[in-house]
Amino acid sequence: MDKQQRRLRIVIGVTGASGAIYPLRLLSRLQRPDVEVHLILSRSGEKTLFLETGKKAADLKSLAHACWSVDDIAAPLASGSFHTDAMVIAPCSIHTMSAIAHGISSNLLTRAADVVLKERRRLVLMVRESPFHLGHLRAMTQLAEMGAIIAPPIPGFYNQPATVEDLVDSSVDRVLDLLDLADEKVLRWAGPHQPPTRGEL
Repeated sequence: MDKQQRRLRIVIGVTGASGAIYPLRLLSRLQRPDVEVHLILSRSGEKTLFLETGKKAADLKSLAHACWSVDDIAAPLASGSFHTDAMVIAPCSIHTMSAIAHGISSNLLTRAADVVLKERRRLVLMVRESPFHLGHLRAMTQLAEMGAIIAPPIPGFYNQPATVEDLVDSSVDRVLDLLDLADEKVLRWAGPHQPPTRGEL
């Protein structure tokens, strides 16, 4: 089936790094008829989600078409024969990033990411850590050489954010661009004498 005639299949992985608001917002923005979302929520991610937002796993899972246990290594996402279009890990812990960089596929989340890389699909890692030491940076370089996109959630301020959601959306907008799934809420720089514009490219 032609890509334009089917829904894009996007995998969202959620780790225990701080930033549980990012998958909430990203999944909310992916509620559209041309996208099918598959969610992998780690146990640490579930805990951080509750600690930071008061939300439960069921709240996040309700925004996905399919949800897979992080321990389910027999899930379709573990095979390259199951077609996906892209994967985003939001937020991505250093532990998960390092495992992917070194091909350690000990759970479904890291295995799915490894599959995306080996099948030459798009992998976006919203790495949540600061500052980075040399080992972190070397792992990021290795991942970039393997084809991954390192996209830490670093907000822009040209849109004069007024709320936390504005700051979060600044990073989510960039991820949606990387997935070729920009929507009408994306803010774009229009030059020093123009207000930011909204919408797809």
